Amino acid sequence: MPNPFQPLQQALRTLVEGAEILPATGQAVTDMVTPDIEEIYDRHTTGDAAVDTVWETDARSLYRTVEPVPRMQEHGFRYFVDGSARTYFIGTLLEQDRSTPVQISQVGAAMVKREDDGRIRVAASRHKILLTLEKSQVSEQLWEELERALKGIPEYDLCDSTTNNPYAEMQGLREPRPRGAHRANWYMRQLEVELALSVPREENAWLVIDGSLGNEFENWSGAPLVGVAKTFRRDTQFKLGSGPRARQLNLFTLLKDLQENQRTIVFPRGGEGKIVFWYVRIRPQKGLDYPLMGVVKVEMPNPDREPVDSTLVDRISGWLIAERTVTPYGRDRRWHAHLYPISIAERVIRSRFYSEEVLRSGIRWPFQISNPSAER
Repeated sequence: MPNPFQPLQQALRTLVEGAEILPATGQAVTDMVTPDIEEIYDRHTTGDAAVDTVWETDARSLYRTVEPVPRMQEHGFRYFVDGSARTYFIGTLLEQDRSTPVQISQVGAAMVKREDDGRIRVAASRHKILLTLEKSQVSEQLWEELERALKGIPEYDLCDSTTNNPYAEMQGLREPRPRGAHRANWYMRQLEVELALSVPREENAWLVIDGSLGNEFENWSGAPLVGVAKTFRRDTQFKLGSGPRARQLNLFTLLKDLQENQRTIVFPRGGEGKIVFWYVRIRPQKGLDYPLMGVVKVEMPNPDREPVDSTLVDRISGWLIAERTVTPYGRDRRWHAHLYPISIAERVIRSRFYSEEVLRSGIRWPFQISNPSAER
Protein backbone atom coordinates (compact mmCIF):
# COMPACT_ATOMS: atom_id res chain seq x y z
CA MET A 1 0.00 0.00 0.00
CA PRO A 2 1.22 3.58 -0.59
CA ASN A 3 2.52 5.45 2.43
CA PRO A 4 -0.54 7.28 3.90
CA PHE A 5 1.77 9.69 5.70
CA GLN A 6 3.67 10.71 2.56
CA PRO A 7 1.94 14.15 2.46
CA LEU A 8 3.50 14.84 5.86
CA GLN A 9 7.06 14.36 4.62
CA GLN A 10 7.41 17.89 3.26
CA ALA A 11 6.39 19.32 6.64
CA LEU A 12 8.93 17.08 8.40
CA ARG A 13 11.59 18.14 5.92
CA THR A 14 10.71 21.77 6.66
CA LEU A 15 11.30 21.15 10.36
CA VAL A 16 14.61 19.37 9.74
CA GLU A 17 15.92 22.10 7.48
CA GLY A 18 14.78 24.94 9.74
CA ALA A 19 15.82 23.59 13.15
CA GLU A 20 17.49 20.71 14.94
CA ILE A 21 15.39 17.60 15.59
CA LEU A 22 15.85 15.00 18.33
CA PRO A 23 13.83 12.02 17.01
CA ALA A 24 11.85 9.87 19.45
CA THR A 25 13.43 6.47 20.04
CA GLY A 26 11.52 3.98 17.93
CA GLN A 27 10.06 6.82 15.83
CA ALA A 28 6.74 7.23 17.71
CA VAL A 29 5.58 7.05 21.34
CA THR A 30 1.89 7.12 22.27
CA ASP A 31 0.83 10.08 24.42
CA MET A 32 -2.24 9.55 26.62
CA VAL A 33 -4.58 12.03 28.32
CA THR A 34 -5.54 11.76 31.98
CA PRO A 35 -7.81 12.03 33.88
CA ASP A 36 -10.86 10.83 31.96
CA ILE A 37 -11.66 13.31 29.22
CA GLU A 38 -15.45 13.07 29.74
CA GLU A 39 -15.13 14.07 33.39
CA ILE A 40 -12.97 17.05 32.39
CA TYR A 41 -15.54 18.18 29.83
CA ASP A 42 -18.40 17.74 32.29
CA ARG A 43 -16.62 20.07 34.72
CA HIS A 44 -16.08 22.55 31.91
CA THR A 45 -19.73 22.67 30.83
CA THR A 46 -21.57 22.50 34.16
CA GLY A 47 -19.83 25.40 35.90
CA ASP A 48 -20.98 25.63 39.51
CA ALA A 49 -21.07 22.26 41.26
CA ALA A 50 -24.01 23.29 43.49
CA VAL A 51 -27.57 22.38 42.41
CA ASP A 52 -30.51 23.67 44.45
CA THR A 53 -33.54 23.31 42.15
CA VAL A 54 -35.36 20.57 40.25
CA TRP A 55 -36.69 20.97 36.71
CA GLU A 56 -39.50 18.62 35.73
CA THR A 57 -43.28 18.62 35.85
CA ASP A 58 -43.66 15.79 38.37
CA ALA A 59 -41.06 16.39 41.07
CA ARG A 60 -42.63 14.44 43.92
CA SER A 61 -40.02 11.68 44.11
CA LEU A 62 -36.22 11.71 44.04
CA TYR A 63 -36.17 8.45 42.03
CA ARG A 64 -38.53 7.16 39.35
CA THR A 65 -38.73 3.58 38.11
CA VAL A 66 -38.86 3.31 34.32
CA GLU A 67 -39.48 0.39 31.99
CA PRO A 68 -36.96 -0.43 29.26
CA VAL A 69 -38.39 0.56 25.87
CA PRO A 70 -36.81 -1.60 23.13
CA ARG A 71 -36.54 -0.55 19.50
CA MET A 72 -39.34 -2.91 18.43
CA GLN A 73 -41.73 -1.13 20.79
CA GLU A 74 -40.68 2.46 20.08
CA HIS A 75 -37.66 3.37 17.97
CA GLY A 76 -36.63 6.63 19.61
CA PHE A 77 -32.86 6.80 19.27
CA ARG A 78 -31.80 6.45 15.64
CA TYR A 79 -28.53 8.39 15.35
CA PHE A 80 -25.39 8.08 17.48
CA VAL A 81 -22.15 10.12 17.47
CA ASP A 82 -18.79 9.27 18.99
CA GLY A 83 -15.17 10.15 18.35
CA SER A 84 -11.64 8.98 19.06
CA ALA A 85 -8.14 10.44 19.13
CA ARG A 86 -4.66 8.93 19.26
CA THR A 87 -1.56 11.06 19.75
CA TYR A 88 2.07 10.10 19.15
CA PHE A 89 5.25 11.90 20.18
CA ILE A 90 7.74 11.71 17.29
CA GLY A 91 10.52 14.04 18.42
CA THR A 92 11.68 17.35 19.89
CA LEU A 93 12.38 20.44 17.82
CA LEU A 94 15.26 22.70 18.92
CA GLU A 95 15.43 26.21 17.51
CA GLN A 96 18.00 28.53 19.09
CA ASP A 97 17.17 28.50 22.83
CA ARG A 98 13.62 27.18 22.38
CA SER A 99 12.19 23.69 22.14
CA THR A 100 8.84 22.01 21.51
CA PRO A 101 7.56 18.44 21.23
CA VAL A 102 6.48 17.37 17.75
CA GLN A 103 3.33 15.23 17.88
CA ILE A 104 1.17 13.45 15.32
CA SER A 105 -2.50 12.75 16.09
CA GLN A 106 -5.15 10.71 14.36
CA VAL A 107 -8.51 12.27 15.17
CA GLY A 108 -11.97 11.32 14.01
CA ALA A 109 -15.70 11.27 14.69
CA ALA A 110 -18.48 9.14 13.23
CA MET A 111 -22.27 9.28 13.15
CA VAL A 112 -24.14 6.01 12.67
CA LYS A 113 -27.82 5.51 11.92
CA ARG A 114 -29.87 2.52 13.05
CA GLU A 115 -32.64 1.45 10.71
CA ASP A 116 -35.97 0.06 11.89
CA ASP A 117 -34.77 -3.51 11.29
CA GLY A 118 -31.79 -2.95 13.60
CA ARG A 119 -29.10 -2.64 10.94
CA ILE A 120 -26.55 0.10 11.64
CA ARG A 121 -24.91 2.07 8.85
CA VAL A 122 -22.47 4.98 8.75
CA ALA A 123 -24.32 8.27 8.22
CA ALA A 124 -21.23 10.52 8.20
CA SER A 125 -17.66 10.61 9.43
CA ARG A 126 -14.72 12.99 9.77
CA HIS A 127 -11.03 12.10 9.94
CA LYS A 128 -7.95 14.30 10.36
CA ILE A 129 -4.23 13.87 10.94
CA LEU A 130 -2.76 16.66 13.07
CA LEU A 131 0.79 17.94 13.31
CA THR A 132 1.04 19.66 16.70
CA LEU A 133 3.75 21.94 18.12
CA GLU A 134 3.98 24.84 20.56
CA LYS A 135 3.76 27.82 18.22
CA SER A 136 5.34 30.14 20.79
CA GLN A 137 8.50 27.99 20.71
CA VAL A 138 8.86 28.18 16.92
CA SER A 139 10.01 31.14 14.83
CA GLU A 140 7.35 32.89 12.78
CA GLN A 141 9.21 32.05 9.60
CA LEU A 142 9.33 28.31 10.37
CA TRP A 143 5.64 28.24 11.33
CA GLU A 144 4.70 29.92 8.05
CA GLU A 145 6.79 27.39 6.12
CA LEU A 146 4.95 24.58 7.90
CA GLU A 147 1.60 26.11 6.96
CA ARG A 148 2.69 26.26 3.31
CA ALA A 149 3.88 22.64 3.43
CA LEU A 150 0.44 21.42 4.57
CA LYS A 151 -1.65 23.87 2.55
CA GLY A 152 -4.03 22.19 0.16
CA ILE A 153 -3.93 18.81 1.93
CA PRO A 154 -7.45 18.53 3.45
CA GLU A 155 -6.69 15.42 5.50
CA TYR A 156 -3.98 17.23 7.49
CA ASP A 157 -4.00 20.17 9.87
CA LEU A 158 -1.35 22.13 11.75
CA CYS A 159 -2.20 22.76 15.43
CA ASP A 160 -0.78 24.95 18.16
CA SER A 161 -0.95 23.10 21.50
CA THR A 162 -1.06 26.38 23.44
CA THR A 163 -4.26 27.79 21.92
CA ASN A 164 -7.87 26.57 21.58
CA ASN A 165 -7.15 23.89 24.18
CA PRO A 166 -9.87 24.05 26.89
CA TYR A 167 -9.15 20.55 28.24
CA ALA A 168 -5.57 21.51 29.12
CA GLU A 169 -6.60 24.93 30.45
CA MET A 170 -9.18 23.38 32.77
CA GLN A 171 -6.46 21.33 34.42
CA GLY A 172 -3.86 24.08 34.42
CA LEU A 173 -1.50 21.87 32.40
CA ARG A 174 1.84 23.41 31.50
CA GLU A 175 3.73 20.32 30.32
CA PRO A 176 3.81 20.51 26.50
CA ARG A 177 3.30 16.82 25.66
CA PRO A 178 0.10 16.40 27.71
CA ARG A 179 -1.13 19.69 26.25
CA GLY A 180 -0.62 18.30 22.76
CA ALA A 181 -2.61 15.17 23.57
CA HIS A 182 -5.45 17.25 25.04
CA ARG A 183 -5.40 19.53 21.97
CA ALA A 184 -6.13 16.48 19.82
CA ASN A 185 -9.02 15.45 22.05
CA TRP A 186 -10.51 18.94 21.87
CA TYR A 187 -10.22 18.76 18.06
CA MET A 188 -12.08 15.44 18.24
CA ARG A 189 -14.82 17.04 20.32
CA GLN A 190 -15.23 19.78 17.71
CA LEU A 191 -15.64 17.14 14.99
CA GLU A 192 -18.37 15.44 17.03
CA VAL A 193 -20.22 18.73 17.47
CA GLU A 194 -19.85 19.49 13.75
CA LEU A 195 -21.55 16.19 12.88
CA ALA A 196 -24.37 16.83 15.36
CA LEU A 197 -24.98 20.32 13.99
CA SER A 198 -24.55 19.71 10.27
CA VAL A 199 -25.84 16.24 9.35
CA PRO A 200 -29.58 16.46 8.50
CA ARG A 201 -31.94 14.15 10.37
CA GLU A 202 -35.62 13.31 10.26
CA GLU A 203 -37.76 15.60 12.43
CA ASN A 204 -38.40 13.09 15.24
CA ALA A 205 -35.19 11.05 14.93
CA TRP A 206 -33.34 11.40 18.22
CA LEU A 207 -29.56 11.66 18.33
CA VAL A 208 -27.28 10.45 21.14
CA ILE A 209 -23.96 12.27 21.50
CA ASP A 210 -21.30 10.55 23.56
CA GLY A 211 -20.45 12.78 26.52
CA SER A 212 -21.82 16.01 27.96
CA LEU A 213 -23.36 18.73 25.82
CA GLY A 214 -21.43 21.92 25.19
CA ASN A 215 -22.85 25.42 25.53
CA GLU A 216 -23.48 25.50 21.77
CA PHE A 217 -26.57 23.36 22.46
CA GLU A 218 -28.18 25.78 24.96
CA ASN A 219 -30.43 27.35 22.31
CA TRP A 220 -30.79 24.21 20.21
CA SER A 221 -33.74 24.29 17.78
CA GLY A 222 -32.98 21.31 15.54
CA ALA A 223 -34.02 17.67 15.71
CA PRO A 224 -34.07 16.25 19.27
CA LEU A 225 -30.89 15.03 20.94
CA VAL A 226 -29.31 14.08 24.26
CA GLY A 227 -25.76 13.79 25.52
CA VAL A 228 -24.93 10.64 27.49
CA ALA A 229 -21.80 10.70 29.66
CA LYS A 230 -20.30 7.43 30.89
CA THR A 231 -18.10 9.32 33.36
CA PHE A 232 -18.88 12.68 34.92
CA ARG A 233 -17.83 15.13 37.61
CA ARG A 234 -18.17 13.78 41.13
CA ASP A 235 -18.11 16.93 43.23
CA THR A 236 -21.72 17.98 42.48
CA GLN A 237 -23.75 18.94 45.56
CA PHE A 238 -27.56 18.80 45.60
CA LYS A 239 -29.71 20.89 47.97
CA LEU A 240 -33.30 19.69 47.77
CA GLY A 241 -36.28 21.36 49.42
CA SER A 242 -36.30 24.20 51.92
CA GLY A 243 -36.78 24.78 55.60
CA PRO A 244 -36.41 22.02 58.17
CA ARG A 245 -37.10 19.30 55.56
CA ALA A 246 -34.28 20.42 53.26
CA ARG A 247 -31.80 17.70 52.25
CA GLN A 248 -28.16 18.14 51.34
CA LEU A 249 -26.78 15.33 49.14
CA ASN A 250 -23.49 14.81 47.38
CA LEU A 251 -23.34 12.77 44.18
CA PHE A 252 -22.39 9.54 45.94
CA THR A 253 -25.29 9.88 48.39
CA LEU A 254 -27.68 10.58 45.53
CA LEU A 255 -26.62 7.60 43.42
CA LYS A 256 -25.97 4.91 46.03
CA ASP A 257 -29.71 4.25 46.39
CA LEU A 258 -30.45 4.47 42.66
CA GLN A 259 -31.64 1.02 41.60
CA GLU A 260 -31.54 -0.74 38.24
CA ASN A 261 -34.12 0.68 35.81
CA GLN A 262 -34.45 3.87 37.82
CA ARG A 263 -33.65 7.48 37.08
CA THR A 264 -33.17 10.47 39.32
CA ILE A 265 -35.23 13.60 39.26
CA VAL A 266 -34.26 16.21 36.62
CA PHE A 267 -31.98 19.13 37.48
CA PRO A 268 -31.11 22.34 35.60
CA ARG A 269 -27.52 22.79 34.53
CA GLY A 270 -26.13 26.12 35.66
CA GLY A 271 -29.43 26.96 37.37
CA GLU A 272 -31.04 28.44 34.22
CA GLY A 273 -32.59 25.30 32.73
CA LYS A 274 -31.24 25.85 29.18
CA ILE A 275 -29.82 22.34 29.51
CA VAL A 276 -31.21 19.83 32.00
CA PHE A 277 -29.67 16.62 33.32
CA TRP A 278 -30.47 13.49 35.25
CA TYR A 279 -28.88 10.12 36.05
CA VAL A 280 -30.03 6.65 34.94
CA ARG A 281 -28.86 3.30 36.27
CA ILE A 282 -28.69 0.98 33.27
CA ARG A 283 -27.01 -1.93 35.11
CA PRO A 284 -27.49 -3.31 38.64
CA GLN A 285 -24.82 -2.59 41.26
CA LYS A 286 -24.45 -6.30 41.97
CA GLY A 287 -21.32 -7.67 40.34
CA LEU A 288 -19.82 -4.26 39.59
CA ASP A 289 -16.64 -2.97 41.21
CA TYR A 290 -17.95 0.42 42.31
CA PRO A 291 -21.39 1.86 43.17
CA LEU A 292 -21.20 4.55 40.47
CA MET A 293 -20.55 1.98 37.78
CA GLY A 294 -23.56 1.22 35.61
CA VAL A 295 -24.86 4.81 35.87
CA VAL A 296 -24.94 7.32 33.00
CA LYS A 297 -25.56 11.05 33.12
CA VAL A 298 -28.07 12.33 30.55
CA GLU A 299 -28.19 15.94 29.33
CA MET A 300 -30.86 17.45 27.10
CA PRO A 301 -31.31 20.92 25.56
CA ASN A 302 -34.22 22.85 27.03
CA PRO A 303 -34.25 26.18 25.18
CA ASP A 304 -37.64 27.34 26.50
CA ARG A 305 -36.32 26.89 30.11
CA GLU A 306 -39.64 25.45 31.29
CA PRO A 307 -39.77 22.34 33.54
CA VAL A 308 -39.51 19.31 31.26
CA ASP A 309 -42.30 16.78 30.88
CA SER A 310 -41.66 13.88 33.28
CA THR A 311 -43.30 11.40 30.91
CA LEU A 312 -40.85 12.36 28.16
CA VAL A 313 -37.89 11.93 30.51
CA ASP A 314 -39.25 8.48 31.47
CA ARG A 315 -39.43 7.50 27.77
CA ILE A 316 -35.89 8.71 27.05
CA SER A 317 -34.59 6.84 30.10
CA GLY A 318 -36.43 3.70 28.97
CA TRP A 319 -34.78 3.95 25.53
CA LEU A 320 -31.39 4.24 27.18
CA ILE A 321 -31.85 1.23 29.43
CA ALA A 322 -32.83 -0.86 26.40
CA GLU A 323 -29.52 0.06 24.70
CA ARG A 324 -27.49 -1.82 27.32
CA THR A 325 -28.33 -5.26 25.88
CA VAL A 326 -25.10 -5.74 23.92
CA THR A 327 -21.96 -4.60 25.68
CA PRO A 328 -18.27 -4.41 24.70
CA TYR A 329 -17.24 -6.30 27.86
CA GLY A 330 -13.48 -6.72 27.97
CA ARG A 331 -12.94 -4.25 25.09
CA ASP A 332 -13.40 -1.09 27.13
CA ARG A 333 -13.04 -0.40 30.85
CA ARG A 334 -16.26 1.65 30.66
CA TRP A 335 -18.26 -1.34 29.37
CA HIS A 336 -20.72 -1.07 32.26
CA ALA A 337 -22.02 2.29 30.97
CA HIS A 338 -21.63 1.74 27.23
CA LEU A 339 -24.50 2.00 24.78
CA TYR A 340 -24.08 -0.51 21.98
CA PRO A 341 -24.56 1.88 19.00
CA ILE A 342 -22.10 4.35 20.57
CA SER A 343 -19.60 1.51 20.78
CA ILE A 344 -20.22 0.78 17.10
CA ALA A 345 -19.62 4.45 16.17
CA GLU A 346 -16.33 4.39 18.08
CA ARG A 347 -15.27 1.22 16.27
CA VAL A 348 -16.12 2.80 12.92
CA ILE A 349 -13.74 5.68 13.43
CA ARG A 350 -10.99 3.57 15.00
CA SER A 351 -11.16 1.18 12.06
CA ARG A 352 -10.12 4.12 9.88
CA PHE A 353 -7.07 4.89 11.98
CA TYR A 354 -3.74 3.62 10.72
CA SER A 355 -2.07 1.15 13.05
CA GLU A 356 0.93 2.13 15.15
CA GLU A 357 3.06 -0.15 12.96
CA VAL A 358 1.99 1.72 9.82
CA LEU A 359 2.62 5.03 11.54
CA ARG A 360 6.08 3.98 12.73
CA SER A 361 7.10 2.82 9.26
CA GLY A 362 5.35 5.65 7.41
CA ILE A 363 6.77 8.61 9.33
CA ARG A 364 10.51 9.00 8.87
CA TRP A 365 12.53 12.06 9.68
CA PRO A 366 14.48 13.14 6.57
CA PHE A 367 18.28 12.95 6.90
CA GLN A 368 19.47 16.18 8.52
CA ILE A 369 22.11 17.11 5.94
CA SER A 370 21.60 20.82 6.54
CA ASN A 371 22.21 20.59 10.29
CA PRO A 372 25.90 20.25 11.20
CA SER A 373 25.12 19.21 14.78
CA ALA A 374 23.25 16.17 13.47
CA GLU A 375 26.40 14.87 11.74
CA ARG A 376 28.54 14.73 14.87
